[in-house]
Amino acid sequence: MNNAAFYPRLISGLLLEALQDSPAVLIHGPRQCGKTTLAQAVCAPDHLDWRGEPLREPPTGLGYHYLTFDNDAARDAARLDPAGFVADLPDRVVLDEVQRVPELFTALKVAIDRRRQPGRFVLTGSTNVLLVPTLADSLAGRIEIVRLHPLAQDELARAPLADRPEQRSGFLQALFEGRFAMSAAPRLGPELAERIAGGGYPAALARPTGRRRAKWYSDYLETVLQRDARDLARIARLDALPRLVEAAASQTSRLFNMSRLAAPFQLSLPTIRDYLTLLERMFLIGRLPPWHSNRLKRLVKTPKLHIGDTGLACSLLGSDAEHLRADRNLLGQMTETFVYQELRRQSGWHPRPLRFSHYRDKDGAEVDVVVEEGANRVAGVEIKASSTVVGADFRGLHKLAAATGERFAAGVVLYDGEIDVSFGDRLRAVPIRRLWEQPQAQRPGGS
Repeated sequence: MNNAAFYPRLISGLLLEALQDSPAVLIHGPRQCGKTTLAQAVCAPDHLDWRGEPLREPPTGLGYHYLTFDNDAARDAARLDPAGFVADLPDRVVLDEVQRVPELFTALKVAIDRRRQPGRFVLTGSTNVLLVPTLADSLAGRIEIVRLHPLAQDELARAPLADRPEQRSGFLQALFEGRFAMSAAPRLGPELAERIAGGGYPAALARPTGRRRAKWYSDYLETVLQRDARDLARIARLDALPRLVEAAASQTSRLFNMSRLAAPFQLSLPTIRDYLTLLERMFLIGRLPPWHSNRLKRLVKTPKLHIGDTGLACSLLGSDAEHLRADRNLLGQMTETFVYQELRRQSGWHPRPLRFSHYRDKDGAEVDVVVEEGANRVAGVEIKASSTVVGADFRGLHKLAAATGERFAAGVVLYDGEIDVSFGDRLRAVPIRRLWEQPQAQRPGGS
């Protein structure tokens, strides 16, 4: 049984909601992040529950059949006759690793158009279909997509399940509602580097720290690049992909620079660009777009690069928690990516859709993460690995607040300190541990 079964996935409530009115639901995210376990736990009665205990009955009264396209016979049959394959499927079915049979999407579209039964198909995929125009177009209006990330810190702490949402950290909601209050807590110290180096892949975290965990990440990357990359594209230089992921890990949380990434390779820029797009499709890397405003003309319009998981990044760079603590520059980079990915993971169960970007202007003022909730509210998060905060750390947040006016909900500097304290109107210094710990409620009239 995949170790992910022993962690609650707080996005499970969203999956259950989607099954009530969507004929097909796609759970997509990187390999080994827990997609199969989530689909089985929610939809199939003969698997373990979130706590690793046998189920007496299906969690939702659902009894799905399960089929994986990692099985050669199933994959070949679906490729040979997609329409016939779909026609023979049971009424409710989980189709695992569906990206390995792209021919199936058109047949699924036809089947859904003929009978739009809610919850009919649950698909899992290790490819971002939104970056594949032909697949995205065939799914439009017929399928709901649930993005699953590696484990969030809430989930690693064995946070309660989706039926007790009041016990989650609620950091994003507290951010937009201004519900932080002056409080104190021990700084993370060495624990911060340990959490960063650990990452969020369940199977990696099940291993001891050090060599055994690094071996898992090495084998994981080799498997993903050898198998999934071949399925997705024709790669002339497959040997370049692991080195390109390593180069991306070294540039995480920095402005995206194609020439810098391409420098070690004897490959053209268009080829490197295609390879990077492939890595994005497999959720190994991502680009954080720049925040923009028609009112401001001096904004930097370059995206930031972020590796998909800091545990993978540290493994690629041969860095464990001890090395991170000794290399403050690398710790700063990894802390920014760690916090950004944690915010992305928590956004999956936030009650409203969120959009992420970064702010930087040509004067050097920046905000590491800008979070927009619809069209009306904007919040900024600046990230520091240090244990102190000074007024100058809010420079970018002041500029973001001025640019967004009444839309500005709050700005925080997350740091590895001890106190949560105000630095002015809607501006606070907040300890990083508040990302996964229940924040203090704002007292009426409090700071």
